[in-house]
Amino acid sequence: MGRRVVVTGAGVLSPLGDSGAALHAALLAGRSGLSPVTLFPTDGLPPLLAGQLPGFDAAAYLGEGNLRPLDRISRIVTAAAERTLAAAGLPRALRAERLVGLEVGLVLGTMFSGITTIAEFDRRGLTRGPSYVSPLDFANTVINAAAGQTAIWHDLRGINTTVAGSAASGLQAIASAADSIRAGRADALLAGGADELSFETLLGFHRAGYLCGEDERPLPFDARRRGFALSEGAALVLLEEAESAAARGARVLAEVRGHGAAFDRSRGADPARAARAVARAITIALEDAGVRPEEVDALSAAANGNLPGDAAEAAGIAAALPGRAATLPVSAIRGLLGEALGAAGACQVIDVLEAMGDGRLPGVAGFEGGDAGFPLLAVRAGSAEVRVRKALINAMGLDGQHAALVLTLPEGAEGG
Repeated sequence: MGRRVVVTGAGVLSPLGDSGAALHAALLAGRSGLSPVTLFPTDGLPPLLAGQLPGFDAAAYLGEGNLRPLDRISRIVTAAAERTLAAAGLPRALRAERLVGLEVGLVLGTMFSGITTIAEFDRRGLTRGPSYVSPLDFANTVINAAAGQTAIWHDLRGINTTVAGSAASGLQAIASAADSIRAGRADALLAGGADELSFETLLGFHRAGYLCGEDERPLPFDARRRGFALSEGAALVLLEEAESAAARGARVLAEVRGHGAAFDRSRGADPARAARAVARAITIALEDAGVRPEEVDALSAAANGNLPGDAAEAAGIAAALPGRAATLPVSAIRGLLGEALGAAGACQVIDVLEAMGDGRLPGVAGFEGGDAGFPLLAVRAGSAEVRVRKALINAMGLDGQHAALVLTLPEGAEGG
């Protein structure tokens, strides 16, 4: 396994709150973060629900400074990084004085990154002419702009990279960062994911037939599901090498024990192939972690209300956890949070960290019953008291990407 990797901080900006505690509390209460779209005009689209950060003000999180070079997604990620570093005991004042000898980097997962900036740059150049486009906008049209801008703002001098794996990006970024620390290439890395809501993404997913309507709600795993609702936000954790974290007296929230990934080349068109990819990612993660299927205390699923996707995930989980699927406590937060794409898997991680602390796992909001033969018999609508010491987090992309991550409580920790 190489060096041990622990989580020492977490930060989130989501439609359900800007802290792990707020996100978790909203999920336990079954409160939805979805509402009619107000961030931008939606002419040409039917009424749709979405998860939004309508009152987001970067200055409230970042204080004084030149925010002008940062577009909206960069500001969201930079603010999430600020909250994560502060939660890990590395507030700005301490970092500014270079009092902590810790070189921090960033691995960010995203599906679209600054798609609003990209679209506006192209639109302005085509309609008004090349002389009207902004050089500042051009700098933010690359997919790694948010990671780079965040590193500049926070003076992050370690690894800086962007992972693009559809809605599995955030989980894949955490896995990639953990591998770098395991291998001795880094001691501390921010990792997670982010995406912003935009007219372009709403239009694309609507035309592809993925979205539920304004008079419907996302119903993960439920036989009545009709699609998902898009969302936005950013979620990051600080990963550290265990001995380094102990040396600086950091509070350890959990350990990243293992991860796995697989690809479904049918991109969901073949249900059996999709289920096998889910099962393979989970199996690899458990083997990497040295955790047996029967030892998994809880699972955070990627289900979002997508008709074929949710069915494939349920079948894959059952195949990877034989004998456990019927009793396994399962959470699926995207019904309330929305499909936050690159941020979604990282939000799941943060909710699991909270569940490890307080012993309460959100359920699957609105769930009344799955498809015929649904194998996850312990799925319930309401939250449950669960002692979570070993947790599995699952993520699925819409293009065949699948990822799984195993978190465990460190030795000696009681948990909820």
